[in-house]
Amino acid sequence: MEISNTTSGSNAAPDKDWWRGAVIYQIYPRSYQDTNNDGIGDLAGITQRLDHIAELGADAIWISPFFTSPMKDFGYDVSNYIDIDPMFGDLASFDTMVSRAHELGVKVMIDLVLSHTSDQHAWFAESSASQDNDKHDWYVWADAKPDGGPPNNWLSIFGGPGWSWNSTRCQYYQHNFLTSQPDLNFHNQAVRDAVLEVARFWLDRGVDGFRLDTINFYFCDEQLRDNPALAPELRNAEIAPAVNPYNHQNHLYDKNRPENLAFLERFRALLDEYPAATAVGEVGDAQYGMQILQDYTKSTNRMHMCYTFDFLSGDRPTAARVGQVLQKFESEAADSWVCWAFSNHDVVRHATRWQVPGEYETQHLKLLASLLMSMRGSVCVYQGEELGLPEVEIPFEKLQDPYGIRFWPKFKGRDGCRTPMVWESTSEFAGFSSVEPWLPIDESHKQLAVAVQADDPTSLVEHYRMFLTFRKGCVPLVKGTLEDINVSGNIVSFLRTHGNETVFCAFNLSANPAKAVLPDQRECELLQGHGFDSVLSGDAVELPPYTAAYVRLG
Repeated sequence: MEISNTTSGSNAAPDKDWWRGAVIYQIYPRSYQDTNNDGIGDLAGITQRLDHIAELGADAIWISPFFTSPMKDFGYDVSNYIDIDPMFGDLASFDTMVSRAHELGVKVMIDLVLSHTSDQHAWFAESSASQDNDKHDWYVWADAKPDGGPPNNWLSIFGGPGWSWNSTRCQYYQHNFLTSQPDLNFHNQAVRDAVLEVARFWLDRGVDGFRLDTINFYFCDEQLRDNPALAPELRNAEIAPAVNPYNHQNHLYDKNRPENLAFLERFRALLDEYPAATAVGEVGDAQYGMQILQDYTKSTNRMHMCYTFDFLSGDRPTAARVGQVLQKFESEAADSWVCWAFSNHDVVRHATRWQVPGEYETQHLKLLASLLMSMRGSVCVYQGEELGLPEVEIPFEKLQDPYGIRFWPKFKGRDGCRTPMVWESTSEFAGFSSVEPWLPIDESHKQLAVAVQADDPTSLVEHYRMFLTFRKGCVPLVKGTLEDINVSGNIVSFLRTHGNETVFCAFNLSANPAKAVLPDQRECELLQGHGFDSVLSGDAVELPPYTAAYVRLG
């Protein structure tokens, strides 16, 4: 099936740079739209709801895994990379979805989970059968220590040792995640070739790019050296919850290996064979994330961009915090291109993490959305974020996530941010399904449904639509440089410049009116159409509570 990478009806050459500054809408397919009445979302449901994404103004969608899987980690445990799990549909329904997205001018990116497979993948079945078969070294196998223990001290992100014993081979296999998610051995060229062929399969089918899960986990240390301990003051819970001993190690040897760079160059070379394919890599590391971002994206023969965790933590984005993160990126990774996100399928929704209760609750979320889409980089918006959906409290007996079950009650897992999308308020299951969904829908979510907010000029979803329209007409916000980061009280400001056009951006992250001083005496024009009211006053712009201002400098 041949699918154009350009908007329907256009004969223009594909824009190879489309990803730079793109707004990517993340879809968690289990929870987007159910069309076959099993309580689980599917590919046909995504096709049905693509108009919402196009109307929002997103440039692309990123779809979390839909491949054949036993679903022990809800699709992030793949048993067949080149087929669709029946719960989501089939290859024909995938082709239909891609075709419809391209008709609407929306690119399609899919989530490739290459660091590990399911233990039900045919590759692992063969590899685990003996120590001398054709795939005996396709996974990371190691002998036990003399005392029978695992070969080193590596830990699993999901809790416990990062090794499990296989009684057929009488060896341990490595797993950074669940015991049912064995890690592939990327030191084996046949493995590297095989996963590149997986990527080629989907590129040939019409996808525009990939989100690469756990991109810094592909290689481990060939010598299997122990990770050193991490000092308590350096422990960081951005990647794993604070109750997880995974945070007690400095992960020098089970991930972040320098051998990964050559593989990423091969992956980029494959992407470059296609008219406008792209990739964003998820960098999961609290200690070395900035350096990895720089290494992985600083040249044109590696990744286009990397997905960062800096704003996925509980740290409230105060002016000081935002300024600190931006200054760090501009000073340490200025040659890199980052993909920002405030929420995703793995963290508490930011409407809850950073809630401002009371009269400014929605206004605060509007400001956060505008800030997210004004920083230098590309953007991921997680489904329901545009509605302001809060985290759902899931009772233990209804938990699905093995991560939450393992660390309950101090860490309740990821189910609360994965509940179904709400399309309408009047039906029992909010227009998502006609039967009880796989996760419960909170009644409070129904009042935030798309149908409730649509066409209400004061709603959050209408703000997203308005701001994305404004942004597309303001090239510096999409592709410009970022300079002159300034923090003054509760205001953070910076300049975005592209060519001869410079826009001053200021954000009042407080419930009090404030003034942002303009950077110089140039002529200035207060821009409109972004959903905020502000006033020029001499050499400053006056900002009401939780608002932003955009000023074009002459």
